[in-house]
Amino acid sequence: MSNAHARESHAKKNLARESNADWQDRKNSAIARGQGNAAAVYIERASNAEMWDVEGNRYIDFGTGIAVCNTGHSHPKIVAAVNAQLERFSHTCVMVTPYDSAVRLAEHLNVLAPGTSPKKSMFVTTGAEAVENTIKIARAHTQRRGVIAFNGGFHGRTLLTMGLTGKITPYKNHFGPFPAEVYHVPFPIPYHGVTIENSLQALHTLFKVDIAPSDVAAMIIEPVQGEGGFYPAADEFLQALREICDEHGIVLVADEIQTGFGRTGRFFASEYAGIEPDLITTAKGLAGGFPLAAVTGKTEIMDAPLPGGLGGTFGGSPIGCAAALAVLEVIEEEDLVNRATEIGSRVKTRLEAMQRRYPAFIGDIRADRGAMIAIELVHGGNAQQPAAAETKALVSKAYEKGLVLLSCGVSGNVIRLLPALTIPDAILDEGLDILEKCIAAVA
Repeated sequence: MSNAHARESHAKKNLARESNADWQDRKNSAIARGQGNAAAVYIERASNAEMWDVEGNRYIDFGTGIAVCNTGHSHPKIVAAVNAQLERFSHTCVMVTPYDSAVRLAEHLNVLAPGTSPKKSMFVTTGAEAVENTIKIARAHTQRRGVIAFNGGFHGRTLLTMGLTGKITPYKNHFGPFPAEVYHVPFPIPYHGVTIENSLQALHTLFKVDIAPSDVAAMIIEPVQGEGGFYPAADEFLQALREICDEHGIVLVADEIQTGFGRTGRFFASEYAGIEPDLITTAKGLAGGFPLAAVTGKTEIMDAPLPGGLGGTFGGSPIGCAAALAVLEVIEEEDLVNRATEIGSRVKTRLEAMQRRYPAFIGDIRADRGAMIAIELVHGGNAQQPAAAETKALVSKAYEKGLVLLSCGVSGNVIRLLPALTIPDAILDEGLDILEKCIAAVA
């Protein structure tokens, strides 16, 4: 077949194949198996908290692209900002011929970051890149080697960030060996019998057995674990880590990639503990759906690497920066930080009623950090008996009924709810109605 005929055949195939199943077949043939998808639902358009697939089916979105579209899908202000930037230029490379939007965005992030220390920021494209750069910056600042992370934490899929991640399947399985000098300690989860004291004791044991604190460059933690199961770090635990890092000159990194930009009812989740991290990573909700990530931190630490030691060709994309500036305006104008708390309270009331109805199935509810909400599903009310198969079935049934859900957790038995902070109450309630029916079907 000639190239012209091949192109014509491919074009006809594009027109003829319009179902989700057809697109999934093509996806399986064209995209690597490792880049899987949660559901064979191919989205054609989306608006705020709703999406429609290629077959015309409507979905209420409780996933927001994994906490990316905090400001909803296609917010008019963000669309306008991106279109205006596209008319000017799409790329010059901020490290070659920079532009004002990157500077203005950095200024905003520096002001928003917790604490009174002078701050600076730098931009990359993905959350994993942001995490890797915090380790580079910390090592340059301290001239030390070791990094401490926590069991159940998720920090990315690059080689270093896989090493930091505290969950094997699917993120680390078959991909080792991983970088040396990365150490893990338990994350305190009272529901699973791991106390703050247990975690701190494990940390002190680590200092005696595996690496001296004087050799540790950085300690990285999610203020609320994401992929690990939406477990919040207790305020007193984060405060204790801050004290330990101060005592030993360790750089404390708050991974706020999933928790940032109003998601938890604070602009940054670490604000709950009243601490000032040395470095903060952001991505996901930063640019309302456009690829952009950042590291923001104390000036004396951020300036440790030499010029040229940080960056990347697409880091600080002008499109992403324009979108992020619009996101910040929307969050402020629509009071979305407080709206996250309202959403969390409304959802918590509904989930508690469901738990009273299904106490043996809904083992735990985590809804005290704004609109970053989770339910942990178990057998017989036993935290040590995860209902992983039922969780998978629940997610599948929800898609069938028009609700996008995401699961997470080391045991795959946690449903996480991440509605847009702009979701109307009526649509939120409609989604919760669907969730309740799905729970009734699988409990």
